[in-house]
Amino acid sequence: MKVHSALGNGFQEVIYQRALAIEMSYSGLLFEREKEMGVFYRGEHIGTRRVDFFVESKIMVELKAVIKLEDVHLAQAMNYLEAYNMEIGLLINFGAKSLEFKRVHNNRLNLDLKD
Repeated sequence: MKVHSALGNGFQEVIYQRALAIEMSYSGLLFEREKEMGVFYRGEHIGTRRVDFFVESKIMVELKAVIKLEDVHLAQAMNYLEAYNMEIGLLINFGAKSLEFKRVHNNRLNLDLKD
């Protein structure tokens, strides 16, 4: 990815977020950055969360700038998908020496569609 190639690792997450926003704009992608969304439990609003990006109103993108992605980061991204009723997302880590990314699926949404 151009952003990681240009900046390397070692910056705070917000730096990569800003650079990725520039890159997506140049690529002509429609996106929303740091969109605040409500989190609900049993139909009741219990808080808010800002997801790094929603791309083309279809894909949630969560960025990290850590040495290594851990299971907790993947679980967080999966929880966001479920909370926002999104089907697919990307978890991207700019903190590693080589860019890391994982495609994340909302398994609950897939189960709901089968019922």
